[in-house]
Amino acid sequence: MLDLDWTEWAMLVPICIASAIGAVAFLAPGMLASRRDGRIRSQLGSDEAAWIYDGSLISDWVCGPDSGIDRDNIPTDWNDLTDLLGTRFPGFPSNPAMIKDAGKLVLRPPSPADYATLTIESLGQHVRITLENGGYQSNRLAPLGESYENYKEAIDHAPTPIWRLSSEGRVTWSNASYDALRKRVPKLEDPGDPVFPVLNADLNRERTRRLPVVTENSGIKNWYDVSLVPRPDGPLCYAIDVAAVVEAESAQRNFVQTLAKTFAQLSIGLAIFDRNRQLALFNPALIDLTSLPADFLSGRPNLLTFFDRLRDQRIMPEPKNYNSWRHQMADLVAAASDGRYQETWTLASGSVYSVNGRPHPDGAIAFLFEDITAEISLTRRFRTDLEMGQTVLDNLDQAIAVFSSDGSLTMSNAAYCKLWSVDPDKSFAQVSIVDATRNWQDKCKATPVWGEIRDFVAQRDDRGEWTSEVLLRDNGAISCRVLPIHSGATMIVFEHARPPSSLSVISGRKVSSKP
Repeated sequence: MLDLDWTEWAMLVPICIASAIGAVAFLAPGMLASRRDGRIRSQLGSDEAAWIYDGSLISDWVCGPDSGIDRDNIPTDWNDLTDLLGTRFPGFPSNPAMIKDAGKLVLRPPSPADYATLTIESLGQHVRITLENGGYQSNRLAPLGESYENYKEAIDHAPTPIWRLSSEGRVTWSNASYDALRKRVPKLEDPGDPVFPVLNADLNRERTRRLPVVTENSGIKNWYDVSLVPRPDGPLCYAIDVAAVVEAESAQRNFVQTLAKTFAQLSIGLAIFDRNRQLALFNPALIDLTSLPADFLSGRPNLLTFFDRLRDQRIMPEPKNYNSWRHQMADLVAAASDGRYQETWTLASGSVYSVNGRPHPDGAIAFLFEDITAEISLTRRFRTDLEMGQTVLDNLDQAIAVFSSDGSLTMSNAAYCKLWSVDPDKSFAQVSIVDATRNWQDKCKATPVWGEIRDFVAQRDDRGEWTSEVLLRDNGAISCRVLPIHSGATMIVFEHARPPSSLSVISGRKVSSKP
């Protein structure tokens, strides 16, 4: 035993106390960490993991073999832990200081197939995070390990914006496409402000709306179909760029408006029935021609109702047998579908309509109504005039034949048929001047007049009226009078010859002394 005096003991005691304090200060963190690690390990199951953070840096961690956590890639700071667990557990605090105010926070994944629980609690200066997987297989944990990286890369490279909203309507997460879109939108200084704020009206109802976004420096509206899917921890939102669709719809509307303006100027009534045989399009001329009220046509009646209403308005001929009306309409639709329906309706009012049915794309049918009363009246009047003129010619004693500029017989009277024993109306072929002169020559004595008549009919210039006589084989004589008429035609008048008075004969052709 050392023989020390009291002064030496007085110096040795402070040295021993200081050494003891230093040893405790040096060994205490390891002992505490070892004790804490042992306490964590004794409390966790094989499918659980726990982290202890001192501020934003990790101070200890434990991962069970079935926890799904990559032990070689443990997050060392709070930001790495947020990237690892934030997507799987919405609402994960972005700052550990938020836990000290809350005390304890329990989070669960939004997926009903994921039974995990994440508990975050404050332990003085430390924050403990405990993950309980609840039997969820590690190879199905999307936000953990390699699978999480694959999913994160796929979402970030998605061409459509994807983001999540909180229950207050603020953006809590977004992918790269959404972030790129947000940078192009002016006046969005707060990262939590959504690009599509209209969706905040109801965050608990699934729906899709078409919303515009005006980008910076362009002033052009870019249209998106935004879908909202409600979730327990805030809705997920998806936006699809439909600018091309909107542009195509706008072009289609402009085209339809152009067609509508064109149809409005038509004098022909137009009624288009879709594949369900409902009236899809009509123009104002249809109202004028059919006298059907606009509200009736705007109500999109079906085809049978439309034609039944026309029958009531006496705009179409009354069917002889009303019981077969439906069958007639079925035949009408079938004919129109093949483009074979074309009829002329003579109405009780005296008007005449031409009705045509034509097939349209996608099984539609179009009916065209045209008022042809004026054309029919003109045709009838022209036919009456022709019949009257023919009657006048038939009552003349002279035999008359008219040849067109191409030498075809266009008109003759009853006296002509009797003189030459022919009926041109019963001939299937067109009678020419050559055919006619051969017939005349057979019934007359030889004469050069027939050749002169053929030359005159074919002649275009210097055509003057002239007269000649020919002898029939029965010793009768007839006078042939040749007259140029309108449009290069030639009229030949045959009549029995009278004694000559003031006629002079020039080489077989007798020229009238009249100027």
